[in-house]
Amino acid sequence: MRCLVTGGAGFIGSHLVDSLILAGHHVTVVDDLSTGSLSNLNSVKNNPQFDFIEGDILELSELGYLVSKSDMVYHLAAAVGVNLVVQDPVRTIVTNVHGTEKILKAASKNGTRVLLTSTSEVYGKSDRDVFSENDDLLIGPPTHSRWSYACSKLLDEFYCMAFYRASKLPVVIARLFNTVGPRQTGRYGMVVPRFVEKALKGEPLHVYGTGEQTRCFCHVYDTVRALKKLGESDFSGEVFNIGSELNCSILQLAEMIVSRLKSGSSIENISYDEAYEPGFEDMMHRFPNTAKVEEKLGWGTEHSLEKIIDDVADYFRE
Repeated sequence: MRCLVTGGAGFIGSHLVDSLILAGHHVTVVDDLSTGSLSNLNSVKNNPQFDFIEGDILELSELGYLVSKSDMVYHLAAAVGVNLVVQDPVRTIVTNVHGTEKILKAASKNGTRVLLTSTSEVYGKSDRDVFSENDDLLIGPPTHSRWSYACSKLLDEFYCMAFYRASKLPVVIARLFNTVGPRQTGRYGMVVPRFVEKALKGEPLHVYGTGEQTRCFCHVYDTVRALKKLGESDFSGEVFNIGSELNCSILQLAEMIVSRLKSGSSIENISYDEAYEPGFEDMMHRFPNTAKVEEKLGWGTEHSLEKIIDDVADYFRE
């Protein structure tokens, strides 16, 4: 297949590119390098089956041509990370919503298959312990910029469903739950690389709030397997949770990282107001029901949380 990967120089995107190239596909990456890095593509940059175009999909004049020549579009380009979302909510909304709009309009001209990577953030402030694809969604108020990311990605999903209903555009949505692993940076707020990097340096690990909030962590290798399976399957007009059962509190995560890396780092609690902005709201629990992806794709996670920590630590050591 000829695959187009937007945001392919990013953390998840670059691992997906590796996997697609390994499978024998031709891959074109479009990335503006605002949060991605060319170094993430070192393993494929000289492969004749790989092309890279530096550019913003909002402004790229040849985007329509690239989509028309592709059998599959993996749309990962987005503004991501809590820090970036809080600091620049306008960029978050414009990048996510209008970027997806351009991809869908281009794909609809030729019926090109699209996979959209969405996020568990769309589940919002729901007090459920486990989230399923058909659950109602409860987004926080617009006075808190933290929710602009969730809202923009949710609108992306509605856009996809609208194109599917209007023109039967073959589009599928993957809601990702805390994908982590090598090449991920803590610069934009991602907790595992932030903790690991601090622990390796012996610096204090800052746990926001009480640390009792829980998250599940899915190795990027497992996430990429799911994305690739979805891209190769015909489940148009459907939404799939992609995440793991590796569930723990943020305080437990910090303690595990300090212990596993034999670090002398202390663990300190700081308020959300100090970390982000006054009135910042967080989800206490974010855990996926993955029965659908397990049943329809035969997919499940293969990597432990200990393996995730080890791989991230090895990446930072290198």
